[in-house]
Amino acid sequence: MKIVKYVWLALRALYELARYDMTNAVRGPGNIPRRLGRQPITCEPYNCESVQTTCDAVLLAACLYWKPVLCLQRSACIVRLLRKQGIVARLVIGCRTKPFFSHAWAEVDGRIVNDSPTYQERLHILYKA
Repeated sequence: MKIVKYVWLALRALYELARYDMTNAVRGPGNIPRRLGRQPITCEPYNCESVQTTCDAVLLAACLYWKPVLCLQRSACIVRLLRKQGIVARLVIGCRTKPFFSHAWAEVDGRIVNDSPTYQERLHILYKA
């Protein structure tokens, strides 16, 4: 049964990746944070296993996707899927000025769930939704 749920979650992640591309193409990249801001956030208890399973399913979907998936697309997809499960997740975008570097990640309870935790310390936060 767990395999079926994981495959279903990976298929939903593929759908979210394609939805991100369509929204980005039709309405522009500025619309993604606005759409995430309008998505309801419910505060329900969760376990770390469901968060990790969602992140793994999105990584699998990114491997199967027809074009390269960047950090913003991957993180937005993770945030949307976690919020649909009732987990309070935030999309965070940070940057460094010299040399320039920017990165996006997903946070749950202030903890990075899909990347290295050092991004919080090394980058200035530009946006948090």
